[in-house]
Amino acid sequence: MAAKLTKSLSLQMDLSSSKSHSGSLLKTPKNLSFRFHRRNIKCSLTSPPATPAEFRVDILSESLPFIQKFRGKTIVVKFGGAAMKPNQQDNLLSSFVKDLVLLSVVGLRPVLVHGGGPEINFWLKRFGIEPLFRDGLRVTDANTMEIVSMVLVGKVNKNLVSLINKAGATAVGLSGMDGRLVTARPSPKAAQLGFVGEVARVDPSVIEPLVKSGHIPVIASVAADEFGQSYNINADTVAGELAAALGAEKLILLTDVAGILEDRENPESLVKEIDIKGVKKMIENGKVGGGMIPKVNCCIRSLAQGVTTASIIDGRLEHSLLLEILTDLGAGTMITG
Repeated sequence: MAAKLTKSLSLQMDLSSSKSHSGSLLKTPKNLSFRFHRRNIKCSLTSPPATPAEFRVDILSESLPFIQKFRGKTIVVKFGGAAMKPNQQDNLLSSFVKDLVLLSVVGLRPVLVHGGGPEINFWLKRFGIEPLFRDGLRVTDANTMEIVSMVLVGKVNKNLVSLINKAGATAVGLSGMDGRLVTARPSPKAAQLGFVGEVARVDPSVIEPLVKSGHIPVIASVAADEFGQSYNINADTVAGELAAALGAEKLILLTDVAGILEDRENPESLVKEIDIKGVKKMIENGKVGGGMIPKVNCCIRSLAQGVTTASIIDGRLEHSLLLEILTDLGAGTMITG
């Protein structure tokens, strides 16, 4: 089903510009055999190939149970880091936006939370500031905080909103400061990290009407404390706390690895599904480490607050969002309560 969905999406997106070549799309016998074997369609190399229309209808039919399961449900998606960079072969950002819009069109209620580390690093260097990290967190002095706000709120956020609107949905760009959506507090390591914050509380009342009316909120992970001081907050954390506050069905963190690995040295050892107890044991045994620990802890915290499932998926994989939601194979690791 996953391979089917991935391959079919590319066919559907290019269909309007390649109808005259539809025969060539399906003429290779080797590809034909593999595709229909995965789809369990009663077809052989000697039978007439399915038309693009039949191919598309088959995909939609098999997606129906997943659409029914999530229709009307809120899905919080964190997008950032390497997944935001255009790929030389296919633009992952454009692909991601189309997938998000598709989910909205079929009745899901997506909420997008984003970071923008690579873009921040680029602009810091443009201003002659060398990015500095401690324990995986950005050291954020006053000058860095100003650039972080400019980049995340003024540039990355509005670019995502523009792309979503262009793709046919209606997005509304916000930061944690808008409507007191997120109130920040200083990190316990503020002396070492500067204006790096944590989530003190979330008030989703400003975005609930947007979600219910079919709009897609796009939220930059910048927030202020009670005194109006801005803080840079980890986007995974913001997404997890927002998912809990909204009573989301699912939290999805897109990252630049395949998911949680049983063996960190073996990319083939992906853990497809695990519960809270199991993933905590992996942390204790040292199987989960580095930058994956805060992501896992974010998922655990959101699940403890009522989110049904949380997934860490490979944002480098085209259509990973659809693979995670509209197939039973998924695109990474799903953590359950």
